[in-house]
Amino acid sequence: MFINFWYAAATSNSLTNTPVKLTMLGQNFVLFRDSAGDAHCLSNVCTHRGGSLAGGKVRGDCIECPYHGWQFNGDGACTKIPSLGPVDGVSKIPARTKIDSYPVDERYGLIFVFLGDLPEAERPPIMEVPEWGQEGWRATVQQPGEWKIDYKRSIENSIDPAHNEYVHDTHGFSGANEDYRVHDLNLKETPWGVGFWNKMYSPPLAESKMRAESGRSAASFIDAGTGHHGPSSVWTHIHPTAKTFLHQYLFETPITENTTRLFLVTMRNFMGTDADDQRMMERNLYVAAQDQKALEDVEPVCTPRTNTHEVFMPADVPIARYREFCKAWEEKGWRIDVDRMIAGRGKVAYAIPSPARRASKGWVIDPVPLLPPGEGLKAAAE
Repeated sequence: MFINFWYAAATSNSLTNTPVKLTMLGQNFVLFRDSAGDAHCLSNVCTHRGGSLAGGKVRGDCIECPYHGWQFNGDGACTKIPSLGPVDGVSKIPARTKIDSYPVDERYGLIFVFLGDLPEAERPPIMEVPEWGQEGWRATVQQPGEWKIDYKRSIENSIDPAHNEYVHDTHGFSGANEDYRVHDLNLKETPWGVGFWNKMYSPPLAESKMRAESGRSAASFIDAGTGHHGPSSVWTHIHPTAKTFLHQYLFETPITENTTRLFLVTMRNFMGTDADDQRMMERNLYVAAQDQKALEDVEPVCTPRTNTHEVFMPADVPIARYREFCKAWEEKGWRIDVDRMIAGRGKVAYAIPSPARRASKGWVIDPVPLLPPGEGLKAAAE
């Protein structure tokens, strides 16, 4: 798991002024809206005696701890300590009471949170959904669920052109096509990921209206492309015909080292009614369930630290490149030391370091342990 990236925390329509407790990257957070409706994300641990802020209430623009009533604003500053009295409880608040607050960006029907300490100018961007709000495009936003998987396994599955033939009867022929092979991949790379385009021989869609709207009534080659952005986001573009486009954007958020929360934004330029939205979301869940079944049976659960414990083929080039990106982010010191974090559970309260930690000292909650650059690669080699 990596700090210093944007992660989808919730759908926009699911968050009200009632606090929500979320686990991301193995740590607990509180998500809430203030009196103006703006979303905020804070570390969930109160710096007084470890109370869970998410169990409290929103008071105006602040979250109130249910244990002793301490209040914190959206910037993580403590604004009230009731036990000090009406005057001193506001004017004599120690600076060390502050907690980590994380940048929030609402777009594409989702609430994104930047979990890391990089200044704004240095932060990796959120994966773009360029069709969002554009004329002729229809959007659906859904949360397929929480899966018992390592999110990296899921990202690798998404950029794996060879699994479609056997995992998805909507994309392939379940191994019945004797002429099957993965056609040449046209790789494309960005500063934050690698993707590819290729030809994929696929059956017509089973659902009658989707088959008619797709413009394909028989098996044929279609253009498809997919790639990752950062460690946990994937774009997939499927073009059944030259004019019919289905573009999907998957945002995955690690809950722990072996559980993952998924959010899916689907854009399409056909089937433009509310009923079609439901039809599309049901299809998405059908396909996702097939991936989930395959991924939850993979061993080991977590992606191996080196490729020597797996046999790669030419179709696995995007996956190998993804792992190289992950190693590069690890070399920046962005990878959480999961073993140390697990060893401290129940004994130490950790927080993902926020941008404010670069500007001030005297933080009560320890930052989550990170792998020093080179340490993870050394351990993998050993």
